[in-house]
Amino acid sequence: MILKEKERTTIQDLQTQEKSCIEKYGRYAQQAKDPELKNLFRTLQQKEREHYESLDRVLRGEVPQCNCNDSDGRDYQPKAAYTAMSSPEDKQQDSFLATDCIATEKLVSGEYNSEVFVFGDSGVRKLLADIQVEEQNHAEMLYKYKTVNGMV
Repeated sequence: MILKEKERTTIQDLQTQEKSCIEKYGRYAQQAKDPELKNLFRTLQQKEREHYESLDRVLRGEVPQCNCNDSDGRDYQPKAAYTAMSSPEDKQQDSFLATDCIATEKLVSGEYNSEVFVFGDSGVRKLLADIQVEEQNHAEMLYKYKTVNGMV
């Protein structure tokens, strides 16, 4: 598969978004107070790495198979860490981190939604649609974390 210039530029822009997410999740995993949230950030960081690598493969001319995973958000069941006796400062910090990441996931998901029709290849469109669903799953997982911890 040979990409047109606009397609190549679009993939590179999406990779920039993914790279930013990878870095953000890495930093936030270090900053989070709750081990559950630290683990969630590490998991999402790995998922974003997979997205980056999939996009890299497209740049090299191959379209990776996608699994159309739409169950991560639905199946995620976080454990509550914060109670009335918990540190309000720690809870506020973790709430900020999770909220910021939800906003980022919404932004990135929107980018995939907007850019999917730049591509003529239906396999690439399917891959981008799959990544968009996964980005929505990430936001759902973060929202569930906030909900179970009384942050919404």
